[in-house]
Amino acid sequence: MTASALPTISSVNRAVVSCTRCPRLRAYCRRVAREKKRAFAGSTYWGKPVPGFGDPQARLLIVGLAPAAHGANRTGRMFTGDSSGDWLYDALHRYGFASQARSVSRDDGLTLADCYIAAAARCAPPGNKPGRVELERCRAYLAAEVRLLSRVRVVITLGRVAHDAWLKAAGWWERLAPRERPPFRHATASVLPDGTVVVASYHPSRQNTNTGKLTRAMWDDVFRAGREMLRGGS
Repeated sequence: MTASALPTISSVNRAVVSCTRCPRLRAYCRRVAREKKRAFAGSTYWGKPVPGFGDPQARLLIVGLAPAAHGANRTGRMFTGDSSGDWLYDALHRYGFASQARSVSRDDGLTLADCYIAAAARCAPPGNKPGRVELERCRAYLAAEVRLLSRVRVVITLGRVAHDAWLKAAGWWERLAPRERPPFRHATASVLPDGTVVVASYHPSRQNTNTGKLTRAMWDDVFRAGREMLRGGS
């Protein structure tokens, strides 16, 4: 399957949900959905690959790593139902991209304006670490979204894996020499030859937020910069 074989965002989402290309990840997601976390014992888990979410006319694209086992793998919507989502939607709401500051389920009424959320991998991986081949198999979905989200002007990448995945999906990894590629340094904004701005950010995982590697002020800096760039017409 190639990115060009998916002509609309809806067709990308359908292809994502029905994907079976990574047996290890599919088996893991099904097992998590069956065994569940005690706190969600009464929930019906999504347990399938998770599609992107947001405004097809978005100028801001957020690229994460992968669904969390008991977050999006449970709820069926990116960054929904876990602590990383709490950080993300709070910031998106504060800067006018989300209709509410908290997301708990895919039918909770939250909508995004001028923002779309995607990921490097669409299945929850064991240990939050998708394999290299698994990322390559999933890349066509992100590449299709990059092509179809034609109004995107600012991209925020959450973590180095997501950063590199977007550069590869968008074609910049091959087009730019290694020294010319946007570096992954928190809150660093890089302008690409076509005018797109990519802003690198640490991922709001518990490992980063609980240890202080990523603070609220650092996180706020990233989204304030994204909003100001769009307001300025970048």
